[in-house]
Amino acid sequence: MSICSSLSDDGNDLTITIQGPFNFSTQQEFRDAYEKVTGSPKTYTINLEETTTLDNSALGLLLMLRDYAGTRSDSVRLINCNENVIGLFSICNFEQLFSIETF
Repeated sequence: MSICSSLSDDGNDLTITIQGPFNFSTQQEFRDAYEKVTGSPKTYTINLEETTTLDNSALGLLLMLRDYAGTRSDSVRLINCNENVIGLFSICNFEQLFSIETF
């Protein structure tokens, strides 16, 4: 499991890439990826292209990030979501809370 983050050159967007399972065991690593960044990004992009599985804990972590970033639906973007992830987000009505993009 690996979670990497990178801040855009202008400091306005933080991209967090999740590789492997996204679950309870990744909680601290995920939180560190955005809480310990230098600066104050305006948007957060979560790249799920290499995410193999998500569980309920991951959904909670995304909601925590949304609260941290601000409650605007465009403050957190979930990108490169596969069909299974889109289905899960749809069941949970995440499209009302986040900007969600498929491959």
